[in-house]
Parts: sequence; structure tokens; C-alpha cells
Amino acid sequence: MGSVQLIQVTPTELATLISENVKVQLQELFIELQGKPKDDGPEFLTRKETAELFKVSLVTIHDWSNNGLLKAYKLGNRTYYKRSELLQALFDSNRH
Repeated sequence: MGSVQLIQVTPTELATLISENVKVQLQELFIELQGKPKDDGPEFLTRKETAELFKVSLVTIHDWSNNGLLKAYKLGNRTYYKRSELLQALFDSNRH
């Protein structure tokens, strides 16, 4: 990673640089996670696995589901999330 000098950089330019670098990193993560081998069907994650993927609490996952940010799939009293939909939600959340 190259060095960055902040001499004569406006806050707007700095924000743009940061935003562009975050987008690049998220795109690389998205591609890396999409490349993982899949079973015959779609890969589903539990609430705990989803929280670990996003590095947030179970309460946050619950709130995101209630607010429609994540689509939950119920089977009995268990909740699952599709990995591909989680990655798409992550990628879409960075587009404003």
C-alpha cells in the first residue's frame, strides 16, 4: 500500500479518496466470498454466523432484519440468511 500525504487536501477530497478505497476493498471481498465453493443448493448462515460475518451483535442482526435490510428465512424456530443476499446487501449499502 502506498503512502498518502495530506498536504493541501480538502476534506471533500479526503472523503472521496476514502470512499473510493472502501469501495475497492468491498468489491474485492465480494469477489473473494463469491468464489467460495458452494454445495448443491444456496448456502445459508445462522444468525450467529451472520453476526460474525458482519462483526456485529445478534441484536443488530435482528434490527436489520426487522428494518428490511436483511431478508430472513425461517425454518421452525430457527432463522437463516442466504450468503449471496448478505453479500449483496453489504455491497448495496455502500452505494448512495
